[in-house]
Parts: sequence; C-alpha cells; structure tokens
Amino acid sequence: MIPLIAQTSRLTLIAASRALLTAELHKPHYFPVLLGSALPAVWPPVVTGPDSRPQQLALLTEGGRTAAGWYSWYALRKAHDGTPRTLIGVGGFLGPPDAAGTVEIDYSVADEWRGQGLATELVAGLVQQAAATGMVRRLLARPAADNPGAQQVLRRNGFAETATLPDGRLSFEREVEPAG
Repeated sequence: MIPLIAQTSRLTLIAASRALLTAELHKPHYFPVLLGSALPAVWPPVVTGPDSRPQQLALLTEGGRTAAGWYSWYALRKAHDGTPRTLIGVGGFLGPPDAAGTVEIDYSVADEWRGQGLATELVAGLVQQAAATGMVRRLLARPAADNPGAQQVLRRNGFAETATLPDGRLSFEREVEPAG
C-alpha cells in the first residue's frame, strides 16, 4: 500500500481521501478544518483539464483501500514566518500504474504561491511517493505546450520531453528507481 502522507522540506503532502474529497466538493466550510490548514485566496487552482475530483471520489469509493494514494494529493505549505500551514496546490497520479509500471502525474499550484519553487518540490514529492511503492517504473506528464513553467518543473525533476501529442500538449517522462 502507498504511504498516504509525505514530507518535503517545505511541504506536507496528504493523499486525498473520500472524507477530504467529499468535504471539498460538498461541505467546503469543513474542508480546511479536516486539512488543518488555511486555504489560498482562490481554490481550486486553475487546471487545464476537466475537474476530475468527482470522478476521483467515485474511484476511491470503488477501489477501497488499494485505491488510496493513486489519485490527488493535497500540498500544504508548512507554517513559516507567521504564515499558518496553508493549502498551496494539488498534484497526484491519474490512477494506479499499468502492467508495465507506468503512471501519469499532474499538478497545479495556486497563483499566489507560484514562483517559489513549490511546484518543483511538489513534483519531487510525487516522484518519491511513486518510488516508495515499488510498483512504478516510469512516470509520464503532459503539460500544455504554452506552459513553460510546468515544463521547467518537470525538467528540474529529471523528466525529459519525448513527444508532442496530437492535442498540442507535450509528453514528458522519466524512469523511477525503486526506493531502497
């Protein structure tokens, strides 16, 4: 089973649970209470694709305990310099790895927290989580071609551009060394 909480130097990553997704979608006043954090001015951050949180809630419900950790992860900036612990972004996997050990990641950081290296740290945490499972051999990411910031985050985390997709997005990938 994948660990459901991870730490980086400035972030705590918490795997989305049914309770957290339900609160975020249907009881937003409880959402920051359950996370134990403040929310950014605008939540959720802008994402390029459709809102998949309702689908993730259904997949977590259907998949039970083995689905936990294979979808969204909330990125919380640890308290610092008088700023409370704050939800700054979301990232995660688009489902469990396939038979070859490949999984796709996606991520987004709230506007007010961009430009501080937090997206790079979030992706690094996701790479560590993938390695910790022992099940992932390759990670994919598909940022928009007009998003050089997202592309730079991936490059800083060892991803290499491999193709331009028919829809105009770029395909990046990297191998994952199992934790050990």
